[in-house]
Amino acid sequence: MKTFIQEQHKTACIETIKTLISYPSYLREDDKGDTPFGDDIQAVLEKTLTICEELGMKSYLDPEGYYGYADYGEGEESLAILCHLDVVPPGNLDLWESNPFKATERNDAIYGRGSQDDKGPAMAALYAFKAVVDSGVTFKKRIRFIFGTDEETLWRCLDRYNELEKPSTMGFAPDAEFPLTYAEKGLLQIKLHGPGDSDLRINCGKSLNIVPDEAGYQGYLNDKLENELKSLGFDYQLSNEKIIVKGKAVHSKDAPEGINAITRLVTALFPHTENKTMAFITEKLNNDPTGQTIFGKVQDDISGPLTVNLATLVINETESTIGLDLRIPVTGNKEDLVGQLITSAEEYQLTYEEYDYLASLYVSKDSLLVTTLLDVYREKTGDKSDPLTSGGATFARTMKNCVAFGAVFPDSEVTFHMPNEKMTIRDIYNAMDIYAESIYRLACK
Repeated sequence: MKTFIQEQHKTACIETIKTLISYPSYLREDDKGDTPFGDDIQAVLEKTLTICEELGMKSYLDPEGYYGYADYGEGEESLAILCHLDVVPPGNLDLWESNPFKATERNDAIYGRGSQDDKGPAMAALYAFKAVVDSGVTFKKRIRFIFGTDEETLWRCLDRYNELEKPSTMGFAPDAEFPLTYAEKGLLQIKLHGPGDSDLRINCGKSLNIVPDEAGYQGYLNDKLENELKSLGFDYQLSNEKIIVKGKAVHSKDAPEGINAITRLVTALFPHTENKTMAFITEKLNNDPTGQTIFGKVQDDISGPLTVNLATLVINETESTIGLDLRIPVTGNKEDLVGQLITSAEEYQLTYEEYDYLASLYVSKDSLLVTTLLDVYREKTGDKSDPLTSGGATFARTMKNCVAFGAVFPDSEVTFHMPNEKMTIRDIYNAMDIYAESIYRLACK
């Protein structure tokens, strides 16, 4: 194998990651202006395309601002590398040891929002590509880096891309874990709407793809709630007159590994209310992140069980709304599941709204793409692990013959969406090495 990565590529990659982290590129509904997802997201997209131009690529910015891409080389066949530049909000700043939007290098890692998801991996792939170019090899396929801006919410960026652009021959998304992910569960995000409540006021949860780690309540049930929390042994804290129930945040795809603060809040409040929305949560969701009370046991041998995350809850005088994130096994039937959910919800005067749906991903383990990427990973690391399936949703599923490929290693700490998100320098350099060899084999040989 050739050695592509040189010190100048490592240095440039690290500095660029730090630069991109400085953009607080998360969606704020009140800050769109003339751009689809806000000025900060637009700014980081334009900055990234400028960097690509400086590396010798030809860039394109969607006139509406939904996406951008950068090309290198010519030809009908192309290798796409799908990245995203938006991030989740920083959350509680008190939990960060440093400014989430000022990259900090400590403990042999880069800390900052987006360092591991997805600015760090994206730049590792970009500078790996640059190292292959600098080696002087001839490219037989066109390389296209696609930069999305709406991955953490509704994927409107790649929807528009696929409406307007030709599909690539093959590709990978550096936005998951090594060795690679060849199957991803379907993603279904929904909202259940019900009547309001003259007494209860609850507004919990921030993002549908995160298990909520806090859920607050302040009202006439404070004393009873606190007694219930103590009896149940649930962690909570007092902030002035507000009770904040504590949980453990994880990505929705890993819902069984988290502690859902909203579920705990409802469990403690429900005995003292007659609210139908809370009754649905208590009796049908039943504190079960696999949803078996509603759906029965749903799983397959490829991708594992169905998961359900109670992500948001709003109850006020005029309405109640439950936000759910479901990850459906690749052989699961979405229509059947929706029918079961609607039937259960109607018992509690709740109506169904589909918020977002992404079909599952499956690429054969015997395909040229999977075997090539897996061979490179195994040769570089000595790790003979099998390819993965995931409940996560990456841009890989937006195109045929595309998989998720790194950049988190099996022994790495996963900090996606968490306070003090980080990517180690070791992981960045090792990912660059793997990406460079992979680009070479897929696009140059």
